[in-house]
Amino acid sequence: MSNQMPPAHPFDDDKLREECGVFGVVGVTDAANFVALGLHALQHRGQEAGGIVTHAPDTGFNQQRRMGLVRDNFTSSGVMQLLPGSIGIGHVRYSTAGSKGQTAMRDVQPFFGEFSMGGAAIAHNGNITNAMSLRRELIERGSIFQSSSDSECIIHLMARSMGRTIPDRMEEALRKVEGAFSIVAMTRTKIIGCRDPLGVRPLVLGKVGDGWALSSETCALDIIGAEFVREIEPGEMVVITAKGGVESHFPFRPNRSRFCIFEHVYFSRPDSILGGRSVYETRENIGRELAKEAPVDADLVCPVPDSGTPAAIGYSLESGIPYAMGIIRNQYMGRTFIEPTESIRNMGVRLKLNVNRALIRGKRVILVDDSVVRGTTSRKIKEMILDAGAAEVHFRIASPPTAWPCFYGVDTPQREKLLAATMTEDEMRKHLGVDSLKFISLNGLYRAVGQADGRDDSAPAYCDACFSGEYPVAPSDMIEQGFEAKAAAE
Repeated sequence: MSNQMPPAHPFDDDKLREECGVFGVVGVTDAANFVALGLHALQHRGQEAGGIVTHAPDTGFNQQRRMGLVRDNFTSSGVMQLLPGSIGIGHVRYSTAGSKGQTAMRDVQPFFGEFSMGGAAIAHNGNITNAMSLRRELIERGSIFQSSSDSECIIHLMARSMGRTIPDRMEEALRKVEGAFSIVAMTRTKIIGCRDPLGVRPLVLGKVGDGWALSSETCALDIIGAEFVREIEPGEMVVITAKGGVESHFPFRPNRSRFCIFEHVYFSRPDSILGGRSVYETRENIGRELAKEAPVDADLVCPVPDSGTPAAIGYSLESGIPYAMGIIRNQYMGRTFIEPTESIRNMGVRLKLNVNRALIRGKRVILVDDSVVRGTTSRKIKEMILDAGAAEVHFRIASPPTAWPCFYGVDTPQREKLLAATMTEDEMRKHLGVDSLKFISLNGLYRAVGQADGRDDSAPAYCDACFSGEYPVAPSDMIEQGFEAKAAAE
């Protein structure tokens, strides 16, 4: 497993990568079109590559995988005609484990395996924290891996299972897996959805006409006109057929849910629903809590587009300081806009963001962003604001300091490259060169997501390891390599 990767975009090197997105449908005409639309809505969760697998009685399983965006690969009639059938699943990805940041075609999901009782495809969002040890064991027993992805371990474990059905084999395989997973899989007639016992990664169920859909987020149900039914429960496996409907199983030992709190902060789209809560409203609440905890005299509250916008609105509403679009984002800045030569790289963040000079000049500005990882982009934005004539620059961050890497499907740098792991808050302020810098507290974040009393340190309701260093599932492979993790709260 690798926790290092170059930026997916040459001018966007200071954000956590949003793991992956999974989607599946059964019982619909032209399933591939529904899957492509769902993946398009989940594109924010992975922009390096995507894949779709379908099944039709006359052609069997059909697979197409492509590098790049859904809109560039799965919209032409030529490609979609290669994906017939009324059942299908898909996946969009950033590389986390395995490919060391360079997605190879062999690592693009969904993965497919042929078993004695028929074929199955599987798409995985998350990270298997014991993948290295599993891989070694499987290779010693004769397995031949085709990819560098940790997700392929599940296919090999299924192949070695003696279960009578594919869902039985998946259950047995997943009992050997540690870490975080939301899985959408398919056979010739069924789609299968499963979440890890802690429910770290999201997965939801929807009804579309006479068929069914599984998705990482509710926003992808909206785009296909599906009705949101419910979230898949932590540790639950659902097996869905077009005629038989939804069968629910709980193959794992019951455990206390530890959903990823950063989904509320940044990963999920603001128009999605998580745990019955609007992501947008939660982020606005985060801004309100931040204004209560870290007030400052200023003239304007400006978001760092686009992820800081809801929190900036909340900060403005709570503080009474006017909200303003002091930074404008170029919405058409694509990944391949221009060859990233050295002279273009030196333009840096200016290619994506531009300061509204007439608005900023002479003002005391509060900049609200979702997080600070390495701090490189924050410094560049501060310089742009000062160059535009701002009198003061104050950073307010809508998450606690990111001081620990994530091993559950999010790409983060090595710990020593995280600014908050090596500096105090005041040292970070001096490093960024701003008049003030404040992060929301972990208790404040918990209050914003609905925990009125803040974080219960003895039994946290969320996975917050990137802030607290308390890993609810021990990152076995990384500990084997010498990583020193805090013990999880019991």
